[in-house]
Amino acid sequence: MKISKIALATAAAALAVAPAAAQAANADRASAPATKSSKMGAPIGAIIAALAVVIGVVVIATTGDDEPTSP
Repeated sequence: MKISKIALATAAAALAVAPAAAQAANADRASAPATKSSKMGAPIGAIIAALAVVIGVVVIATTGDDEPTSP
């Protein structure tokens, strides 16, 4: 019982100290400048595919008969 309380206290202390330690570690970090521009452009294919999925879901949800299959 005593060991589990010690483990619980250690875990709680680690969770309490972790955000402060992570913030201090990221203080010296800097981003590198970009050397080339992206050639990908706008993801038109992904936008069209997502739009097709949304339209398909709407069409499937709104069409069909409202009659129950049981007599």
